[in-house]
Amino acid sequence: MSGCCSGGCAPAKPVVDRRYRRILWIALVVNALMFVVELAGGLRGDSAALLADAVDFLGDAGNYAVSLLVLGATLGWRARAAMAKGLTMAAYGGFVLAKVAWDSATGSVPAPAVMGAIGLTALLANGTVALLLYAYRDGDANMRSVWLCTRNDAIGNVAVMLAALGVFGSGSRWPDLAVAAVMGCLALSAARQVIRQALAELRAGAAADTPPASPASITRAR
Repeated sequence: MSGCCSGGCAPAKPVVDRRYRRILWIALVVNALMFVVELAGGLRGDSAALLADAVDFLGDAGNYAVSLLVLGATLGWRARAAMAKGLTMAAYGGFVLAKVAWDSATGSVPAPAVMGAIGLTALLANGTVALLLYAYRDGDANMRSVWLCTRNDAIGNVAVMLAALGVFGSGSRWPDLAVAAVMGCLALSAARQVIRQALAELRAGAAADTPPASPASITRAR
């Protein structure tokens, strides 16, 4: 993919961008704080969706930290960092789906008021970060992984709020579990995109680093 989407190619963003660095720091702090808030809310409200989203916030905080570390690094190192983040996203998706399977057999009905209030707070936090990162959505695999994580988080927050309405209206835990399952699938889908782009960039970097064969070596090979 390397800066190209289905709608065409966009010019690559600067590797080192002071505004982008500031946005990453803001995102890192916001996600670390929201991890604490959602973890407490998920435990209090007995919500699988909130607990899954809390783990996602923690993973995203690490995601932003890694992105800050590799700013200004070569394409190969940025692609390797994106690969690690893609694998982490895939592990998160697998964890969420496993938790859904577990809670479907052992879970209780969550508290819809807690789910709704914390879901709205998380949406405001992620929506703000997503708006800040929107201009960098077509960058390299590292930038794209950051954008995809934030976009998926905002979608997940809306889904958590809808699940809270579903739990309130039905008195059942199934809306909560359904949303958690969707969040896990979104994480797996985003991980696939990031890993695929990172692999393409790693191959491109390896090809660029390979020196062309000299005429003498070609003659000897013949």
